[in-house]
Amino acid sequence: MKENKKIFIYGGIIGLIGAILMKLGNPGNMGICVACFYRDIAGALGLHRAEVVQYIRPEIIGFIFGGVLAAVLGGEFKSRGGSSPIIRFVLAIFLMFGALVFLGCPLRMILRLANGDLNAIFGLLGYLLGIYIGIHFLKKGYSLGRSTNQTKISAYIIPILSVFLLLLLLIKPSFIFFSTEGPGSMRAPVFIALALGLISGFILQRSRICTAGGFRDAILIKDYHFLWGILGIFIFNLIGNLVLNFDTFQISFANQPVAHTNHLWNFLGMVLTGICSILLGGCPLRQTILASEGDSDAGITVLGLIVGAAFAHNFQIASSPEGVTPNGKLAVIIGLIVVILIGNSVVKDVLKERRKKEEVM
Repeated sequence: MKENKKIFIYGGIIGLIGAILMKLGNPGNMGICVACFYRDIAGALGLHRAEVVQYIRPEIIGFIFGGVLAAVLGGEFKSRGGSSPIIRFVLAIFLMFGALVFLGCPLRMILRLANGDLNAIFGLLGYLLGIYIGIHFLKKGYSLGRSTNQTKISAYIIPILSVFLLLLLLIKPSFIFFSTEGPGSMRAPVFIALALGLISGFILQRSRICTAGGFRDAILIKDYHFLWGILGIFIFNLIGNLVLNFDTFQISFANQPVAHTNHLWNFLGMVLTGICSILLGGCPLRQTILASEGDSDAGITVLGLIVGAAFAHNFQIASSPEGVTPNGKLAVIIGLIVVILIGNSVVKDVLKERRKKEEVM
């Protein structure tokens, strides 16, 4: 119970930070959204040209800085990886497709609920179904293999890239794009966002909070520890919104910021996100923190998320408040087929290897 209270408070701090960032200028119901923030970064780098979502989000940089700091202090910063990187890259791309059809990562789904966006209920139901499907593969033996020790420099790639992004954000060279309208133009002050991101990254590294992991453990092994962290995020964000953002708080389906009311595709987009999160071993937020610890598998996943965001906007897959695009619907259907095929293929290979070992013994 003591540990559950502790992780509840950790989650609560993340929820409060989400409410504070929204109050300070981040888009509505988007105090923190890992998928949206990577999308904005992809736009700022010119990987897509959707002018309303281009900005180097300092919160992501802060997550990585905070994760590095916590990992170093805890003796957990080490180079590791090599576990099916190309599969992780592909899964990350499809995860991003699902998230941007829904219009938010699993964390934003929780924050949308905490600000009264009822559309996120369908996202949550889809996410839970996706996690349940992912658990089906885990029970059958799904595994992308063990990570092994890697060369030291690989642990520093993602932290170095985050420093480079911070320099680009501060210097603002002409080849970097910044939105002048739309969600990308709505931002908390740079250094406050960076500091709050750093605090979040530190807490997330120490607590291991993961939206996919919390629901997975509750369903698979009846362990509710991480679910307390998710509950803390929701409750404290709700309280924070009622205190800080009451003027924008509304319980409704319609007129929610950066959201649409197509319930079927909110549901299916998050089914895809849930499956991918389980097959990857963590949601986008958890992957970001793992990458900050020196995990190059998570680093590949982060790069896949950025590429997926670029594809989503270049190929008109991402939704908008007006609704889901035909390409977005097609991408989700293709994504569901592809990731299930990947899961089945991996399971077959794992079982085949087990049989070979048993024959040798």
